[in-house]
Amino acid sequence: MSPATDPSILSPLGKPTEYRADYAPELLYPIPRQLKRDELSISATSLPFVGVDIWNAYEVSWLNPKGKPVVALATFRVPADSPNLVESKSFKLYLNSFNQTSFADTIAVEATLERDLSAAAGAPVSAKIEVLSRRPQQSLGYPDGFLLDDIDIACDAYQPAPELLVTANGDKVEETLYSHLLKSNCLVTGQPDWAMVVIRYRGKPIDYAGLLRYIVSFRNHNEFHEQCVERIFCDITCQCAPEALSVYARYTRRGGLDINPFRSSGEFPPPDNVREVRQ
Repeated sequence: MSPATDPSILSPLGKPTEYRADYAPELLYPIPRQLKRDELSISATSLPFVGVDIWNAYEVSWLNPKGKPVVALATFRVPADSPNLVESKSFKLYLNSFNQTSFADTIAVEATLERDLSAAAGAPVSAKIEVLSRRPQQSLGYPDGFLLDDIDIACDAYQPAPELLVTANGDKVEETLYSHLLKSNCLVTGQPDWAMVVIRYRGKPIDYAGLLRYIVSFRNHNEFHEQCVERIFCDITCQCAPEALSVYARYTRRGGLDINPFRSSGEFPPPDNVREVRQ
């Protein structure tokens, strides 16, 4: 990877960082999505999927006009067709820059977040703030589908192995399969990223054992969350040719943020923002 495309060159990720307490939108570090999409032969002008990256933030705070802290949860939705993703550490540093910044009200905070994140992503990003004093509730649950994890398999591939994906004999099906065994590593630092992945499809039945071995094969793979989900979507599309497909991953949080990318051929709608048990 050349210096022009290496996200570690200018990125704050993996480097000692001084936390800013004053509002600093310049901390947001965008990374062009196309850098990794080129590896998957994804056209910049004709994406094979639609989707969204759902970010949940659990450490959001600012000062009210009297200097009193406000603490809140936040949810952000970044469209998959935005030119850029936002690096997670830069996102965290940016949110921390609100800590000693005064805002008139929650509406002003949401407007600021949407403006700055949309500029970084290159497309409209939505932000929803829930102040903790209003006692917000969050849903926790499991997908309505078949859990693959109890299948007794032997694993020896720990880099993405799309050849493990095969279809089985049988009539066309529509089903949801999921696994808690997805683990990948940060593209820059190599730190482990853990997730539940949910695959919904319609078409020839996908061999369960092969799919689970394929999910496990990401275990030593270095890539950002969004890129892993797009790779899974493209590999299943190429190897199994489903009539309809969606791939959704719920990654555990780091630095007060979790990232949950969703990609779909269009027939299946975005899921509700329901937390995985490890989140």
